[in-house]
Amino acid sequence: MTNKNLFDSKANGLIEHDHNHDGIDRRGFLKCMAWAGTGALCVIEGGVLKSYALGSQAGGKMKSRKVGGLRFVQISDSHMGFNKPANPDVVATLKAAVDKINALPESPDFILHTGDISHLSKPSEFDNVDQILKATNKEIFFVPGEHDVLNDDGAMFRERYGKNSKGQGWYSFDKNGVHFIALVNVMNLKAGGLGALGDDQLEWLEDDVRHLKSSRPIVVFAHIPLWSVYPQWGWGTDDGAQALSYLKKFGSVTVLNGHVHQTMQKVEGNVTFHTAFSTAFPQPAPGAAEGPGPMKVPSEQLRRVLGITDVNYLENRHALGLVDSSLV
Repeated sequence: MTNKNLFDSKANGLIEHDHNHDGIDRRGFLKCMAWAGTGALCVIEGGVLKSYALGSQAGGKMKSRKVGGLRFVQISDSHMGFNKPANPDVVATLKAAVDKINALPESPDFILHTGDISHLSKPSEFDNVDQILKATNKEIFFVPGEHDVLNDDGAMFRERYGKNSKGQGWYSFDKNGVHFIALVNVMNLKAGGLGALGDDQLEWLEDDVRHLKSSRPIVVFAHIPLWSVYPQWGWGTDDGAQALSYLKKFGSVTVLNGHVHQTMQKVEGNVTFHTAFSTAFPQPAPGAAEGPGPMKVPSEQLRRVLGITDVNYLENRHALGLVDSSLV
């Protein structure tokens, strides 16, 4: 399977990127996927999403612009302990992600990990990830994936990464004028089923944002996408729309997810949805296989379909800039 077939598919309703143009825009609903091997910078200018290839003239100018707010990195789906043919060495690819973070031209303020830290919720798997991520020397905020809550209803995860969280692990915090909301949508997840937040978490979310001014930028991060990427494979959250209804008053909302192991983006009104690469293995594009799961690619292509997301917040801008970078 070529990189183009892996990430672009008109049959699945995805927008195919034209590299001969500087940007893309669509009225109303928009979905785009970053192309493998180069990364993409996505930013909203004047309310219009534009997507630039890294290394292009336009992308280079945007990348070099001085940051006025904050910068952070999203990583996801480390699946420590996985050792199948799709990637027999997830330790090496996570270390490559750390090297990528440490080599960024501007050091991030912190890191978000959007879940599936481990593959089987084993203490040794969490230990390995913690040890590898120490090399970033950054504060790290976590949400659980379904693989992190397999054996104990998430108790070990919360003890390690959510000691000050509410309920089953949700919490919020503020950084440089941006309000971050960590949601948990993987509890009691059935195979192929949609994620769910539940009434308690939804009530907490409504109360958490009630006092905030509409001008406050909001970043929501959770493991399973809050939008319906592909419900047939469980790639969506059953009550995600209700959660998003509490965020309608805000002018800038960015939702960051993992779980699907590929970069996808959708812009709808004031909300930009973005899913991240895995650092472990790719999964098929929606509907391109009988079902989701680890996908083997030629070994020389593996690091082109794994990566990180570098996120910039610029003061007085409508949305956050997102740069997806592969591990090569």
